[in-house]
Amino acid sequence: MCEAFVKAMKSEFEMSMLGEMNFFLGLQVKQLKDGIFINQAKYYKELLKKFDMDQCKAINTPISTSCQLDQDCAGKSVDQSKYMGLIGSLIYLTASRPDIMFVVCLCARYQYDPKESHYNAAKRILKYLQGTKDVGLWYPKQCFLKID
Repeated sequence: MCEAFVKAMKSEFEMSMLGEMNFFLGLQVKQLKDGIFINQAKYYKELLKKFDMDQCKAINTPISTSCQLDQDCAGKSVDQSKYMGLIGSLIYLTASRPDIMFVVCLCARYQYDPKESHYNAAKRILKYLQGTKDVGLWYPKQCFLKID
């Protein structure tokens, strides 16, 4: 059945069977005997470099507990396209990093008219990523879910 499936897929799509999967849609995949680990470490490195943050100091949290992001009408405006590019890149990362989902979505609210405060909050996420490059999703082979 597996061979028939591969043959059918090859007839419809351009693909090759080179053994164990290592990358899938930009995700790094490590298949281990007790589960699968997915992360985007290569993408983090490229993203940090793109925004000149590859040498930044790592921090422990993606957002400060005292951070109060708002519209910041009096703040200095920043390049909207650069900000939107950063937010879009961070949204892509949430596929393997649910720990940044809240703060990325918070920053995404201000894409229409981004200010320095919004850009600094987004850059803080990059500083957090600098120290957590090896974080990802772990899918254990044996998972017992209890549903009531």
